[in-house]
Amino acid sequence: MRDPNNPCLFCNSKASGIAHENDLAYASYDTYPVSNHHCLIIPKRHLIDYFELTNEELIACNDLIKKIKEEILSKDNTVKAFNVGTNAGAIAGQSIMHCHIHLIPRRENDVENPQGGVRSVIQKNQHYKRKI
Repeated sequence: MRDPNNPCLFCNSKASGIAHENDLAYASYDTYPVSNHHCLIIPKRHLIDYFELTNEELIACNDLIKKIKEEILSKDNTVKAFNVGTNAGAIAGQSIMHCHIHLIPRRENDVENPQGGVRSVIQKNQHYKRKI
């Protein structure tokens, strides 16, 4: 099995596939999607995680997130919501050590109980009761 970090898979945007791009980032549909139209937003500069992005790169990534969101909504009327997230470090689940942001389309009833959303990364803490 090929190591996606040697050489870095995301440093080669042509191999990753480009759905959209700007000067500082590109968007590529995930090859192991969590849901249909799951997309990755990837800065062109090699950096390990989200916390190393410059303000300009943050804006470039955010612009692509919004563009891809609208594209997904225009081609799939079953999409009703999104999760946006990133893994920063191996302990957080990052497996390709080049910053990337997940845009995951969500549909009604795609999970039994969506409460907590991204909190499900630590499954026992996903569901909670609100304190009044």
